[in-house]
Amino acid sequence: MSAARGTMTIPGRPDVTPARPADASMDLLNQIIREPLDPDYALVAARGEPRPTNRGALVLVAVLIGVMFAVATLQTTRSAPALESERAELIDRVQAGEQAQDQLRVRSAELSTEIDRLRTSALGDDDQAVALRAQIERLSPVVGTVAVTGPGMVIEVDDAPAASTDARDRVLDVDLQILANGLWQAGAEAVAINGHRLSSLTAIRSAGDAITVDFRSLTRPYRVEAIGDSRTLPARFAGTAAGAWWHELAANRQMGYETSTARALVLAADPGLVLRHARRTEP
Repeated sequence: MSAARGTMTIPGRPDVTPARPADASMDLLNQIIREPLDPDYALVAARGEPRPTNRGALVLVAVLIGVMFAVATLQTTRSAPALESERAELIDRVQAGEQAQDQLRVRSAELSTEIDRLRTSALGDDDQAVALRAQIERLSPVVGTVAVTGPGMVIEVDDAPAASTDARDRVLDVDLQILANGLWQAGAEAVAINGHRLSSLTAIRSAGDAITVDFRSLTRPYRVEAIGDSRTLPARFAGTAAGAWWHELAANRQMGYETSTARALVLAADPGLVLRHARRTEP
């Protein structure tokens, strides 16, 4: 047997080297586990010296944040009366504009009556004039230049209860357009929305959050009146694409959708309908 430093030789077996500790390659990790605190910090703690803190900076930051919040609150409080005043002024201007528009509509109706009187007197009493007046009287209710009355159907639609949180649950201008077109398709002779008579020139559009008919804002709920055969008009409307559209909105979006029949509806003339051009037909 021979011995050497650090090694041992055994006859008939390979050389055996004494095994290293299992954690020999983990000296740094073992040191961190045994001494989690940096020696310098430990030395300071042993001496009892307080750790330096920049309290002045913290106090200054806190004061600045408080001042910023106070300034923002003050500015919001001061601007609230001005914003409320501007809002009230805008509401007054809108209401004044609607009143002026109503007065102009009344004046337009008066002038239309005067035009009818002058036209009747100008046509004379011959056969051609009588036939022309009969044609005018037959077409006037259709185009919306005169008020009409008769039985029909009433449809009232409104936003869903969740419309305040989801804009998809609101009645849109396209919904009213589809509804009106469906009534025409079902055989309606005259249609009005919230008292505004519709004609071939009527525009149903959105202006911000409001829906307008001929540039006049509507308020919900929306009441759509249609003159026609009250016995067949509801069923025929339900069979149109518009009826399916609104049935879908009521079933899936919980929008208000109620239909009923009426024995007598009165729809005013369309005051915005004016004669733009005309030509004389050859006899």
